[in-house]
Amino acid sequence: MESSTSFTPMQEDDTSLKHFILKTVEWIKYLWRKRLWLILAGVIGAVLGLFFSLATAPKYKATLSFVLEDSDSNPLGAYAGIASQFGINLGIGGSSGIFSGDNILEFLKSKLMIEKTLLLPVQVNGRKKTLADLYIEMNDLRKSWSRKKGLKNIHFPVSLKRGKFSLQQDSILGVIHKDLLKENLTIVKPDKQLNFIVVECTTKNEVFSKNFVEKLVNEATIFYVKTKTQRSQSTIDRLQGKADSIEALLNQKTYSVASAQDMNLNPARNLARVSTEVAARDKYVLQTIYAEVLKNLEISKMAMAQESPIIQIVDIPTLPLERKKLGILPGMLLGGFLGVFLLILGISSLQAYRKIITQ
Repeated sequence: MESSTSFTPMQEDDTSLKHFILKTVEWIKYLWRKRLWLILAGVIGAVLGLFFSLATAPKYKATLSFVLEDSDSNPLGAYAGIASQFGINLGIGGSSGIFSGDNILEFLKSKLMIEKTLLLPVQVNGRKKTLADLYIEMNDLRKSWSRKKGLKNIHFPVSLKRGKFSLQQDSILGVIHKDLLKENLTIVKPDKQLNFIVVECTTKNEVFSKNFVEKLVNEATIFYVKTKTQRSQSTIDRLQGKADSIEALLNQKTYSVASAQDMNLNPARNLARVSTEVAARDKYVLQTIYAEVLKNLEISKMAMAQESPIIQIVDIPTLPLERKKLGILPGMLLGGFLGVFLLILGISSLQAYRKIITQ
């Protein structure tokens, strides 16, 4: 007669749990036998963490926050309606696409804005130099370029125009742009419901961090204002030209009326008064046109004033900046933990390999 043994799911779970507990206890006992090696690994890791914390240069974080104005609600809409009756487009209403939504975040990270900022001058120890040169110096890049021909002595002079840069200078600006985005620069919108934007720059140089965020936002503001007011400025220039031309004609007509009145001294000659009346009528028409042009010119100026400034700074970085550095105690604790962890990982791998070989 055959006999069979069956296990219920509960019995199988109990067996698995018992096996796990036995294996855990066995593993703890094994590590306890290696405690001297674990202590040694922890001490070595702590010493390495100490040296790392002492050798690591501190970094300085500059934070600037600003608000992007909402241009959808414009109080000059009524003026725009009046001006449109005279065929004048004031360019009021509708936000520029590049600055709508989260596009401003990518715009601040763009190569155009970062390179323009890197080429701006900054005062360091009584000397003017570009932020690009300051970035190269603080990261000691020329030392790593010493074996590359033409790079060791490369500079970005303040007076040198962008169009005269060499291919090497263009290439270096591109590399710095990528490194800044990867290692140093953070641009975020903390709350999607609000228009607050925070720009942070963390580098080894306090002067660079502070100046970079300030100049980056300032360059973006200038570009933004120029883009938003370009159409209004074109309208103003056109209206100003018309106003100057009409004013010149009006002055001429005023002299013509005065001259005609001087010549027509005989009141009995009605025909002679015709030229005076015609000149006076032309003068009145020119005065009416001139008044309308001046009115539209002032409306256009008001519209452009409303569009600028677009960016309102909320918080600016002030010296001394926030200092970020791994402390001695955290460095030692982190180093000791990593040392013990790596040793346990190595022991586990070795044990697993031995079991596979012996099977």
